[in-house]
Amino acid sequence: GGFNIAGGGGAGGYQTATGSSVSAQEYAITVGAGGAGSGTNNTVGANGGGSVFNSITSLGGGGGGSGVNNVGTKNGVAGGSGGGGNGDNGGAGGSSSANGNNGGNGVGASSPNYGAGGGGGSGAVGANGTNTAGGAGGAGTSSSIDGTATVRAGGGGGGSLNGTAGAAGSGGAGAGSNSNTTAASATANTGSGGGGGGRIPDPVRGATGGNGGSGVVIIK
Repeated sequence: GGFNIAGGGGAGGYQTATGSSVSAQEYAITVGAGGAGSGTNNTVGANGGGSVFNSITSLGGGGGGSGVNNVGTKNGVAGGSGGGGNGDNGGAGGSSSANGNNGGNGVGASSPNYGAGGGGGSGAVGANGTNTAGGAGGAGTSSSIDGTATVRAGGGGGGSLNGTAGAAGSGGAGAGSNSNTTAASATANTGSGGGGGGRIPDPVRGATGGNGGSGVVIIK
């Protein structure tokens, strides 16, 4: 997630495939690392790394847009799913690949609590921020490939200024922050986004965004 009334991180791209032929041998598999949350004004959250198996590539999730003065960092970043837009500058949510959803928009500085947008999830777009709350992260997607129904790849919740923090999308994502406390990070090996940092009016400092969760590749 981003820093200071910031957008939540987007989930990594979510793909499933059947009918692929595999044999008993070693395969080169890349599991993408989660993107680091931003801890600095005017610096967006980092995108996650991509995951790769054979010809299948899933992009990492997009970073959340950050405050406070540089409008060039207000928008969420494109990724597997897009990051949410910054709240006080009214940033736009980042766009997604074909395997995810867009991030939500930040509400802008006319709002008392400057809700930032939630990160996009594999199952739904990130919610827009409102006058009183950060947007919720988009929902993840359930799979039973490993024998247990598990939800993964949810979007991180958006931050707010002393309002209601955006809820985490289902699937191990991180919730946003509504104070100077660091936003929640996503769970490892879920491909989910971290929460966007918040802020309180005094002292004016801002909160660091949560980290995204690493990806996962499952072959059965």
